[in-house]
Parts: sequence; structure tokens; C-alpha cells
Amino acid sequence: MAVNDLIFPKEYKATLSLREIERAVKLIKDLFEESLSSELKLRRFSAPLFVMKGTGINDDLNGSERAVSFPVMDMDDQRAEVVHSLAKWKRMTLADFGIEEGFGIYTDMNAIRADEVMDNTHSIYVDQWDWEKVMSESERTIAFLKQTVKKIYSTVKRVEYKVYEQYPHITPQLPETIHFISAEELLEKYPDLTPKERENKITKEHGAVFLMGIGGKLANGEKHDGRAPDYDDWSTSNEEGFAGLNGDILVWNPILETAYEISSMGIRVDKKAMEHQLQVESAEERKDLMFHRRLLSGEFPFSIGGGIGQSRLCMFLLQTAHIGEVQASLWPEDMREACQEKGIALM
Repeated sequence: MAVNDLIFPKEYKATLSLREIERAVKLIKDLFEESLSSELKLRRFSAPLFVMKGTGINDDLNGSERAVSFPVMDMDDQRAEVVHSLAKWKRMTLADFGIEEGFGIYTDMNAIRADEVMDNTHSIYVDQWDWEKVMSESERTIAFLKQTVKKIYSTVKRVEYKVYEQYPHITPQLPETIHFISAEELLEKYPDLTPKERENKITKEHGAVFLMGIGGKLANGEKHDGRAPDYDDWSTSNEEGFAGLNGDILVWNPILETAYEISSMGIRVDKKAMEHQLQVESAEERKDLMFHRRLLSGEFPFSIGGGIGQSRLCMFLLQTAHIGEVQASLWPEDMREACQEKGIALM
């Protein structure tokens, strides 16, 4: 990421001091975690920082990121990988702990994504609430997906108001409701725009959007964005006539003047969807991995899940211009200096 590509809001001034930001971050994380677990009926589980390489458990995101790995001396130098996210681990945990239908788990996940391009909203350090919930086969519908999204959005709105109560000068900016649209419909609406331009257009118009069906090719032969083939179901035809049972929660960020993702989530693949998506992505060799064998043998429950960025949410609710204002990470020295000149203090 070139420093020249960073977004520097005109006449930017942080809403809180660094000391106040630390207190506000704790307030947001405590409130959101408690509210989300109540809204979705989730129990807290401890999360692994690393998993064994070659098991298929680690999330490969859009398929190109390299995991940070290291040899474990006391395990004959077998290699472990620092997690990217826990999309697959969570589903295994639902099965291994016998979580009942209608209930789920959430974790306080920390990850390293060494291949991340650092900018206003991306860091090589990732902190998010990873959650997963057991559902019935009959709930593998867009209607159930939307119902769950609305619960998450209401939780975000609730915390936004609590921040306003504590810091009255930080004015709430989210609309009352979230707008739903599929990636295919969005392409039809703005056929001459790039995926990012389409996101900006629709999110600025509605303020908050859940963009559905991300991962498969659209009518123009291109993907809106990449998704791994073995957790979200992005290929199954749904009751609205489009492909996919997943999506992203996007909100309009008035500080950066861009669409801003706070969550990626979806109904997870069943046996049929995973076999199809592995074939489409030419990744059928994964069927021999431990996670994939267990799923294909029917060991895992039907589930829905996702990740909600902790620092992303704090950054949005505290109206900061850079994720480094709410999170301690590594930043290129020229980025740190350029931000300092513009009144953006990176941790």
C-alpha cells in the first residue's frame, strides 16, 4: 500500500484522546460481546491461536493468503499455523461439544494475516468475534439469513447508542434498518461499475447494506469478491432466485467516504454445496483433509456463522480515520509519519 493511496479526511481531528480511546474500546467490546451472545444465544468458548498445518482447519480466506507457520519442537517439528480466522474450527467445535440446535458459540479471536495490504482499514493483526450457531436443514434459506443479519445489526445499533450516551459529541450515524440486495442484483443495477464502486454506490444510498451471494461468478463471468469454497455456501440457489446463502454487512463510513465492511457471514456449506464448490474452484484434493472428510461423512451439524471485526467496529463507532488509532500493530514508518502529519496518531 502506497502512502499516497491512504485516505486523509480534510481537517481531521480525533473524537477522543488516546487515553479516552482505550476506555471507549473496552466499553464497545464488553457491550457488544454481551449483547451479541444474548441476541444469538451464543456461549463463549476459548479460541486457538494456531492449528496444525495440513488438517484443513485453517481458513484460507480468498485462497491466496499465506499462513504464518512454525515448527513445534515437542511434536517432532510438525508445523503449526497461526489462524486466519476460525470459520472451520467453530463448526468442528459445535459437533465435538454437542451444541444444541438454536444455540451456538462465539470466540474472541486474534489472528495474523501477513499478506494483508495495510491501509486505513486493514492491519496484519486481526481481532474479531468469530461465531457459529447450530441450525436446522429447513433453515438453510435467505429468510433465516436475513433474520440473523437483522439481529446482528440491531446489536450494532444498540452499542452505537451506548457510545453516544457516554460520548455525546460522537453522533450516531447508522440508519434504522439495513437494506438487503444480492450481488447479482447489484450488478444489474450498476453494470458499468467495478465491484467496489457498486458497493460504494449502494451503501452511500442506504447507509447500511447486507450484500448477498459473494464468492461465485455473476452474470458477467466475474466474481464480486473471492470466498473459500469450504465454509460459506455461495452457490446454492435460494428462494429469491439467486445463488448464495452468504454475504457482507456494509455500512457507509462518512469519515472515509466509502463502503465499510464490518462483518462477513453466511449459512455454511452442506455436503452437496461443498462438493460442488470444491469442483468449481479446482480444489477437490481438499476432500482428503481431516475437516473436509468429517464434513462429507455427515459429522457436522448444519450451521450459520461469521466474523465481526472488533477493531473495525470500534473504528467505525468512534469515527476514527485509521484502524491504527484503535489497535496496536505494525505500520510502515512512512505510513506512521504521514498519518502523524495529518493528525492521525497510530498505536
